[in-house]
Amino acid sequence: MKILKRQVEKLMSGKEAYDAVIALTDVYTDTKGIRDFEDAEDAKKKMREWVGNNPKFYPHAASYEFEAWLLPFWSTIQKLAKHNKSAPSGNPEKVNHDNPPSQRIKEIFELGKSSRSYNKARDAKKILEPNDLMDAIEACSELKAFINTILSLSGGDVIP
Repeated sequence: MKILKRQVEKLMSGKEAYDAVIALTDVYTDTKGIRDFEDAEDAKKKMREWVGNNPKFYPHAASYEFEAWLLPFWSTIQKLAKHNKSAPSGNPEKVNHDNPPSQRIKEIFELGKSSRSYNKARDAKKILEPNDLMDAIEACSELKAFINTILSLSGGDVIP
């Protein structure tokens, strides 16, 4: 909490100060066995409170984890895992704490014939590479908001 405020202040001061700071957290952080945030709105609200009134700070949250943004690409996950387990139903960003997206992806990898478990650093890239990120952006409102902040700050056109 204080760490975030100090980091933002550091990035926005001095001769090499940034014009803006974009923060991204998972809702499902589970610090010391305690759920830090109830949902994405709560995460963004708390980050704003921690940083203070700073119009150049843009908090964002993945609901509930970054892996929610991979769920629209379940067919690719099936291919990599070498298993045909059904995709979680409904909105990817509503896949929750009881069985979060990373656990669902880990489970299909461990059930499959891939002979390995899910590794975020290795497998997220392999899941995303053959796919169109717009599919996830259209399915995931928090991802869309995050991407639109980046586009807006860089002078690009936002995605309607």
